[in-house]
Amino acid sequence: MLWNMSSLLFILSLITGTLISISSSTWIGAWMGLEMNLLSFIPLMQKNKTPYENEASMKYFLVQAIASVLFLLSILLAGMVDFDYNNYISYLMSSALLMKTGAAPFHFWFPGVMEGLTWVNCLILMTWQKIAPFILLSYKLYMSLFFTTVIVLCVSIGSIGGLNQSSVRKLMAYSSISHLGWMISAMLLSSNYWILYFSIYVILNGAVIYIFNNQSIFHLSQAYYNSSSPMVKFSMFISMLSLGGLPPFLGFLPKWILIQNMMNSQYAMLILIMVMTTLITLYFYLRIMFSAFMFLNQEVGWANNNIKINFITTVMGLSMSGIPIMLMMSFM
Repeated sequence: MLWNMSSLLFILSLITGTLISISSSTWIGAWMGLEMNLLSFIPLMQKNKTPYENEASMKYFLVQAIASVLFLLSILLAGMVDFDYNNYISYLMSSALLMKTGAAPFHFWFPGVMEGLTWVNCLILMTWQKIAPFILLSYKLYMSLFFTTVIVLCVSIGSIGGLNQSSVRKLMAYSSISHLGWMISAMLLSSNYWILYFSIYVILNGAVIYIFNNQSIFHLSQAYYNSSSPMVKFSMFISMLSLGGLPPFLGFLPKWILIQNMMNSQYAMLILIMVMTTLITLYFYLRIMFSAFMFLNQEVGWANNNIKINFITTVMGLSMSGIPIMLMMSFM
């Protein structure tokens, strides 16, 4: 992405829209912030003006517009109907915000949009674009059958959907849907747990996407061959396993905290489903990793060598930094 003046303007507008949403004292103000955020992201999506980007931006606009209409409708209904209907209006508002984040069962647009974007835009869509809807959702969030169903659907679809994918962007999209289930659970317990989980998710996502972007990896077959060195490949898969939540890497730390707290809150059945589906996610990450390392003796001579090894060691250090933290927590 070229950082010209128009890009800078839209990025500032994108950040401002999110800040307006999360700091607004009225629902209408929050809706205005979401709209500002949406209309700032669409020009960023169309940076290279390829047909794939046009298709992705059109899909994104239509889905977000529908979600915005539902959100606005729920705001209007909240001021008009009796108290007895407040529960249903709350679910309508929550559904609109879940659609904006791409959570199951409103996830159908998410892998398709991800497939048409550059890696930088994928990172924005998976991280920054989730902040405002999540914080607005936290005002309406409480443990109920509706949110329990959403959590189970997120972790199930996110793990099963990624099993048969050859596109790395779609794989990351389904991984993001799976993480959304864990983030909703974290938000149900405490906003502090959500901040911890989301912060670690952003760091690990950024590390993985940096390598994918630098090596121009968009399909799994490229990950097998197109790598500048075994060290780069090793770092990429360590980061992916950490993102999947394999102990003892950093990605397991927030999941461990959530498992402990949900067990203490008597949500044993829910956390069992979440852990079992995360094992499926780890299965397809490990399957990719084993296949890629089998090809180490067939490295090609014309591989892309413009990635800095210093950054690779930083990524590995970040992913493995969970080990000493977990050892300390175990002994406490």
